[in-house]
Amino acid sequence: MALTFTRSWADEDLDRWRDTCSRFVEQELEPGDEAARQRGNVGKDLWLKAGELGLLCTDIPETWGGGGGDFRHEAVIYEECSRRGLSGWGNSVHTIVAHYFLNHGTEEQRQRYLPRMARGELVGAIAMTEPGTGSDLQGIRTRAEKQGDHFVINGSKTFITNGFLAGVVLVVCKTDPTQGARGTSILIVETEHCEGFRVGRVLDKMGMKSQDTSELFFDNVTVPAANLLGGQVGQGFYQLMGDLPYERLIIGVTALACMEGAYEATLDYVRERKAFGKPIADLQNTRFKLAEVATQIQVGRAFIDRCVESLLAGKLDTATASMAKLWGSEAQGRVLDECLQLFGGYGFMNEYMIARMYADARVQRIYGGTSEIMKEVISRAL
Repeated sequence: MALTFTRSWADEDLDRWRDTCSRFVEQELEPGDEAARQRGNVGKDLWLKAGELGLLCTDIPETWGGGGGDFRHEAVIYEECSRRGLSGWGNSVHTIVAHYFLNHGTEEQRQRYLPRMARGELVGAIAMTEPGTGSDLQGIRTRAEKQGDHFVINGSKTFITNGFLAGVVLVVCKTDPTQGARGTSILIVETEHCEGFRVGRVLDKMGMKSQDTSELFFDNVTVPAANLLGGQVGQGFYQLMGDLPYERLIIGVTALACMEGAYEATLDYVRERKAFGKPIADLQNTRFKLAEVATQIQVGRAFIDRCVESLLAGKLDTATASMAKLWGSEAQGRVLDECLQLFGGYGFMNEYMIARMYADARVQRIYGGTSEIMKEVISRAL
């Protein structure tokens, strides 16, 4: 069952762009993936190479050093990584950070950070989650106290993607603990030579072994008042909520691309693998399982593509983006489980892409808002 998974938003220019992205992934990411899995990060050189080739901040306007494209250009990069089971390059988080600067930063902040992020000189991270606070961002305890013309930050963060390599971190903190959500702000921390800032462990995860996910500690970290994102105190929660549709659609896009890659790899495997004297692709159970997987992907493609088109038109609402995240991550888990089963014992071996995909997929239902939170968001819009 050779299916072509076409995208409604694709065109000839994007096809050429996909070729460029595909070559970069195959030449730069794939060969070093095992080494990256061993050390827990892809290394800074990869970021600089991506910047040289114009693969970073592709949907940021050229005015601030970006590629001047739109979300589709970013989606192509994510897809080419995801369909190959390559989860180490945290460029989606990097782009999300860039969008915080673009959408909420001051002109000075955009000029200071976006060009360097586009060149790969600064890797971006956003520090939300704390050891005792996950989806409930109103419960964060990291504190930033205004002292004259600067803020002093104290607290800790965990599960921070790009935390080890980050050159700039957006720190979600309390500037007024008495005000709930209105007491939340986002402060910009440049990590190089930053006194009081410390990267803890690169965390040992179930999957995504090549992606640096770290603990961060802030011990009397002092930043200028000009490092308050947007320049106005108490806007952090509003800023976080405003970018959620973009962030959650990224998860839906990557989930679907991963399913497509898993399907294609499984199809190749069952055609070669023999049991009882014939390829297991000839067995009815195999054919039926693959038919179910292919159907889920085709149905999902229609929905995710519509979400991409809505985002491009500025019409993607939070509830629909949450549906994309919920459906995509849950379907990804189901599809990869079925595909891995068709690999038999080999599917349990990390040398096979399907095993790595399976382990990587589990967190998709957790980060960016758990499936339970997505259901809550969707239900409020009913």
